[in-house]
Amino acid sequence: MNQATKPLSTTSRWVEKLFSLIQREPATREQLFEVLTEAKNRDLLDQDALDTIQRVIQVSELRVRDVMVPGSQAVMIDRSQSPDELLPVVIESGHSRFPVTDGERDKVIGILLAKDLLRHFDESSDGRFSWRDMLRPAVFIPESKRLNVLLTEFRANRNHMAIVVDEYGGVGGLITIEDVLEQIVGEIEDEYDIDEEASMIMQRNENDFVVKAVYPIEDFNEYFATNINDDEIDTIGGLVINALGYVPRRGDSADVEGFRFEVLNADSRRVHLLRASRVSDAVNSDT
Repeated sequence: MNQATKPLSTTSRWVEKLFSLIQREPATREQLFEVLTEAKNRDLLDQDALDTIQRVIQVSELRVRDVMVPGSQAVMIDRSQSPDELLPVVIESGHSRFPVTDGERDKVIGILLAKDLLRHFDESSDGRFSWRDMLRPAVFIPESKRLNVLLTEFRANRNHMAIVVDEYGGVGGLITIEDVLEQIVGEIEDEYDIDEEASMIMQRNENDFVVKAVYPIEDFNEYFATNINDDEIDTIGGLVINALGYVPRRGDSADVEGFRFEVLNADSRRVHLLRASRVSDAVNSDT
């Protein structure tokens, strides 16, 4: 029996029970989750709504330090760079906002928007480049700030990026409104994402493959008739991280065991998606 055919009295009694419990403030968060789960089981909520509500509640427990992009992985630019030097950085990173430093990574003087830089290259531009005109104010926040508070501030001030500082005043990293929203709605996918139900590997053309980072090396060996050692590392993502020595960001690449792996999707904690091509094929496609 679906929701539409349930006796009205049964549904009404359960809704009254839900409101009654909420009004008297559940003793524990687990108790609230149990009520929400029961609502889902009674078709008053679908699974997506339940997951979102639970993530919204859990966000209040998270702090900026838990989801920020570490400073060592943040794409920053320096005011000593010329517009011609900045353009490749903007294009290769795929980001829309960049912290601008003044000689040192801890001295952030503002934020450069990619669209502002691109206007400089517009035919109607007079060709003059002024950092004073280009820079937007930078917002600085402590690592300990709660995510729900930060989200409210982002919305109120219409900011999309904040620079995270540690207790000594140094730049510990950065965080964007997208980083916060992903904690609520889940990962925001882009054109390179593969659906969870899709296969671990997808061929785009003869020499171009998109591979999930969790793809087992053993299966990769079988697919490509290779012999990559999987004694200490189990997945392709782990193989790339081990080769680079750090958690890479989008656009980073590594040549491993005859293959070039380019990171298509990653966050501050792990790699999600990779492009794989044989090194010889990658070299030929670049020439």
